[in-house]
Amino acid sequence: MRSPSYVAVSAALAVTVTAAVLTGIAGGTAAADDSSFTIKDPRITESSGLVASKRHPGVYWTHNDQDEGPYLYAVDSRTGETVARLAMRGVGEPRDMEAVSIGPDGDIYVGDIGDNFGGRWDHVWIYRFPEPEKLSPELTVQATQYTVQYEDGARDAEALMVHPSTGRVYIASKNEDGGGLYEGPATLTAAGTNVFRRIAEVPWVTDGAFSPDGGELLLRSYFSARAYEWKDGRPGADRRVRAPIQRQAESVAYTPDGSALMFGTEGAQSTVQRVELDGGKQGETTSSGAPGQGGGGTAEGGVSSLDGGDRNLTYGLVAAAGLGALVLWLRGMRRKG
Repeated sequence: MRSPSYVAVSAALAVTVTAAVLTGIAGGTAAADDSSFTIKDPRITESSGLVASKRHPGVYWTHNDQDEGPYLYAVDSRTGETVARLAMRGVGEPRDMEAVSIGPDGDIYVGDIGDNFGGRWDHVWIYRFPEPEKLSPELTVQATQYTVQYEDGARDAEALMVHPSTGRVYIASKNEDGGGLYEGPATLTAAGTNVFRRIAEVPWVTDGAFSPDGGELLLRSYFSARAYEWKDGRPGADRRVRAPIQRQAESVAYTPDGSALMFGTEGAQSTVQRVELDGGKQGETTSSGAPGQGGGGTAEGGVSSLDGGDRNLTYGLVAAAGLGALVLWLRGMRRKG
C-alpha cells in the first residue's frame, strides 16, 4: 500500500498537469478563430482574393478568378466549410475577378481587374455591395458596377485595397519588372469612368491589404511580402514581412484585430495560412522610404507554426511526458525511503 504522502503528491501532480493541459487546449480552442484552414468547397478551385468579414467573426470572403460567374463564397475559418455562396445581381459577366476588400461602410468591393493579355482591356470593373447581415447557403445581392481606367493605359492587376478610414480605393498593377500603385477618385461614380492615377512604384504584386487601423499597406508577391507605412494617403518606409512559401501565392488579408496575416493560394483544397505579426513589427524598416526599392524580396523559407489540433497534441504529449517522468521520480524516492 502506498504511503498517504505519495498518494497526495501524485494526486496533486495529476491535477496540476491536467489543469495545464486543459488550459493549453482551451487556449488553442480560443485561438482557433482566424487560424490556418483548408478550403473544402470543391467549387472553389482558384481562390484569388481574400478578406475577413466585418459582420461574421471567423468568416472570410473569397472567389474564383475566371470562368465561373459573379459569385463570392463565405468560408468559416474554424471548419473550412462554405457557409454562403453569394451571387451579385446587376453586374455584367466578370472577366477576371482578382481581389476583394471591405470598406469602412461595411460594403464589399470586388476587383474584376485581371488582364492576362498584358493590357488588352481598355477598362476593368469594380463591383460593390453591402455585406449581408445574415448568411445562408445561397444569397443574391444587388451590386453596383463601376468602370475603371488607368491614366497611363491598360494593364494587368491582381490587388485592390479599400482604405479602412477614408474609403478610397487603390489598385496595384502586376508586372515582373515592377508595377504601379494607383489611386481612385475620392468617390467612385457609376455614371461614368473612374480614372485611377499612379502614385507610387511597387514590386510584383499578387494581392494587398490595408491594416485594420489604416496605418500600413501590405503587398505580397509569389515569394515575399512587404508592409509600407501609410501616411497622408501615400506609402512610405517599407519592411519585410514573413510570408509562407505556397504553391501559387495569390491572396492576403489581415485578421480583424490586425495581429496576423492570412495568406491564401489557388488550387482545389487550398490552404489559408495564418502568420503572426509579432506585435506588428517584423523584419527591419528599409531606409529607402519608397516602395519598389529593395521591395522585390526573395523567398524567406516556409513558415512552420502549430495551429489547432497540432498545438493541442503537442501540449498533451509534453504534459504526458512530464507527468511520466515525475511519477517515476516519486517511485524512486519511495524505494529509497
